[in-house]
Amino acid sequence: MATYAIGDLQGCLDPLEALLEQIRFDPAADQIWFVGDLVNRGPQSLETLRFVRSLGDRAITVLGNHDIHLLGCRFGTRVARGRDTLDPILAAEDRDDLIDWLRRRPLLHHDPDLAWTLVHAGIHPHWTLEQAQQAARETEVAMRAAEPEPFFTEIFGNQSDHPDHNPTALDRQRFAINVFTRMRYCHADGRLDFTEKRRPSDADPALTPWFALPDRPMAGERIVFGHWSTLGPAMPRGNAWGVDQGCLWGRQLTALRLEDMQLFSIDCPMARTPRALRAS
Repeated sequence: MATYAIGDLQGCLDPLEALLEQIRFDPAADQIWFVGDLVNRGPQSLETLRFVRSLGDRAITVLGNHDIHLLGCRFGTRVARGRDTLDPILAAEDRDDLIDWLRRRPLLHHDPDLAWTLVHAGIHPHWTLEQAQQAARETEVAMRAAEPEPFFTEIFGNQSDHPDHNPTALDRQRFAINVFTRMRYCHADGRLDFTEKRRPSDADPALTPWFALPDRPMAGERIVFGHWSTLGPAMPRGNAWGVDQGCLWGRQLTALRLEDMQLFSIDCPMARTPRALRAS
């Protein structure tokens, strides 16, 4: 049995099937951990969602920012944007089943036997594992409410950016969504930055990647995450492995075998042209 953590798919099903063939995925014995962003921007968002759901217990999936955006389009006031590829999901005959399955995915998954934690963007550098799990659980309960519309109408926004500045339950939940699905950089005091997306060598020197902030309580815990395709090669950064290698942008889809930290990658056709190339 092996456990593979696979980077952001964003609606790119063909590369996923090719990667599963390369690693000789055995659905009777192996397990796949998806770091989130199953959908959006790529050409096969509906097919990807259906495929991952069909894996059943052989797949563990955490929610990414594009998955949360889809839920906001279904239940809240979010609308699909020009580059989104969510309309086929929202118009599908099995939409309600797919959406219900998606909103019951966790924000954080921890396996004590493997000693790995799975998230989409990261874990706040002030949090212990227990604090992160508590924040995830509280937010997941709200997200799975019988009437989810109030949650998905109010949950989006940049105003919740620090763990100590969230006076209401909704503020705490918005902050948890921002941490688990959007975070890349932090200020020295732990406040989130929502604008900087470049690699650390090019970023504002006043900002620090979340996994590099000093005195992080989870520095001894192994974490696998996605979300950051410009971060650079898949490699350990302390105890954190970023496996989003920009499949959507024509780079690679990568799997990390958690038992021995061996990497497997395939080259991907470009499904979406990066803004920098379109502007040139």
